[in-house]
Amino acid sequence: MEELNPPQSATAEHELSNGISKLTLKEQKKLKRTPEPKLKPLQRSLELDPDAGNFLLPHDERYDNLDRLSESYRDILEGVGENPEREGLLDTPKRAARALLYFTKGYEEDASEIMRSALFDENHDDMVIVKDINIFSLCEHHLVPFYGTCSIGYLPNKKVVGISKLARVVETFSRRLQVQERLTKQIAHAITEALEPSGVGVIVKCTHMCMVMRGVEKPGSSTITSVMLGEFRNNPKSREEFLNLIKN
Repeated sequence: MEELNPPQSATAEHELSNGISKLTLKEQKKLKRTPEPKLKPLQRSLELDPDAGNFLLPHDERYDNLDRLSESYRDILEGVGENPEREGLLDTPKRAARALLYFTKGYEEDASEIMRSALFDENHDDMVIVKDINIFSLCEHHLVPFYGTCSIGYLPNKKVVGISKLARVVETFSRRLQVQERLTKQIAHAITEALEPSGVGVIVKCTHMCMVMRGVEKPGSSTITSVMLGEFRNNPKSREEFLNLIKN
């Protein structure tokens, strides 16, 4: 009787076993104990968005809800009297779902971890300011954008942070459903907790589309919020210096 060939998987397993057995004992031990590389907590995989050319999107657990979100946007289109089957709207639910997940990517980021990744001991106690950091966020009341700038100042207490991390913290909190008052406070407290500085000042100036394109419809209006902590709250001279520097 003709002998049957072993299954392909069994053959591959046999070859792998033979290959390992040919290694020296030292090489076999090294192979077994080599750990898998661990990803950094903030490192994310990227996936290609087929609806936006080569635009790369961060992928996180929330993207598992993409189909459900897309169906919700389809219902919205029908609810406002549109036909989601017409050519211009065929891919709109999926595009809108992906956009919303990107607009709210701050939920997957940890501001304290961002700050801790670039803290440095430094004998410096003069004011540090980063001004006019762009902000794009979504009002949690109407889900329409508000946008503007954020200026940050702090008085170091023997410790400084990489200045790009201040912009990253602003991005983390603004890429969530927000109100401007809470956004300003979250930025200030995140810096205070990570750096333990002598003082922190944060000023946010934004235009709210819920006031521009609906409701009172007042183009040109802007909202300014501020949070002053430590020396910036208790010492008028420090506060005045900060306010003068961000104006000039």
